[in-house]
Amino acid sequence: MKDRLEIYATLGPSCADPEILRRMFAEGITGMRLNLSHGSLERSSSLIEAFHRAENLEGVQISLLIDMQGPELRIGSIAKHKMLTEGEEVLLHDKRLRDMNDSIPIPQEVIRNYEDGMILLIDDGRIRLKAEDLIQNGQETMIKARVLTGGALLSRKSIAVQDMSITGDTLTEQDLMNLKEAAAYGVTDVMQPFVRGASDLRTVKNALREAGAGNCRLFAKIENRTGVAALSEILPETDMIVIARGDLGNAVPLWELPCVQKEISAQCLKHQVPFMVVTQMLASMENSPVPTRAEVSDIFNAVADGASAVMITGESASGKYPVQASSYLVRTAKEGLRWRERDDHAPSKLMPRRI
Repeated sequence: MKDRLEIYATLGPSCADPEILRRMFAEGITGMRLNLSHGSLERSSSLIEAFHRAENLEGVQISLLIDMQGPELRIGSIAKHKMLTEGEEVLLHDKRLRDMNDSIPIPQEVIRNYEDGMILLIDDGRIRLKAEDLIQNGQETMIKARVLTGGALLSRKSIAVQDMSITGDTLTEQDLMNLKEAAAYGVTDVMQPFVRGASDLRTVKNALREAGAGNCRLFAKIENRTGVAALSEILPETDMIVIARGDLGNAVPLWELPCVQKEISAQCLKHQVPFMVVTQMLASMENSPVPTRAEVSDIFNAVADGASAVMITGESASGKYPVQASSYLVRTAKEGLRWRERDDHAPSKLMPRRI
């Protein structure tokens, strides 16, 4: 029996036209992800409408996956994008308090866990800050930090502390609202970020049942050391493991990330739990109609190692070439599947040893 391969792209402005989506489906995309980390189903209704129109145009049924907010920490709203430069000194304040024009709003949990020299990673580590001092400003406590790696700072981007696990509640109020509306919008899959253990997934399952969306599949994103360590208890509770290399690459040194990916893949294969590989699979195609050799090798190897699913994000959501990116993703993934279905290349025979 042939393995089933699921191939996801991400909804966004670049593929908001039903005709573009139809062409992506024609290329072989089987599912679409909707990022709800800082939005709602209601606010995304026009995108979802375009998605369903494209399904009808192409005469196919495509999975609709919503990616929740979950316990991930995020900075607050910024009136306009702020450009940070290397060496610059910045102040960070509790985002629950009043806005401060010259300061960056961050979660209170980060301030509460302050340590001298801790490294703050913003927007999947694209911006790096080093904490230098804790300042009392009246009744407000602020962090003074130095920019190590600069860039454009935008609202609601992720923030993490290197080598420190700080997270919030399993489901936010926005998550609960989205789950209640999931069935009405045709959602088939739910992706829970930063899964820390079995209890996170049970919480989501209970919320889905209460919302009348108990038939939705539940995907568990592994994004930090806590999730990796708890993999054995997570596996029985999920329909698919998601190896989310963006934040996972902040949690471990980048040179260790491929080893972590291999280890998670091996455990999923051992316990016969499907897994998906995501993040920067075709990142260059946000601005180029042709991928790099390294990118197609990455996709091929993920599938050859046993992945049941792969996904692109910004490449289709905001990139210039969503159809072309979909085509390269599908064709390369299918080549990887053909390779692993050869008897001498079965993943069970190539399972990496435990590190």
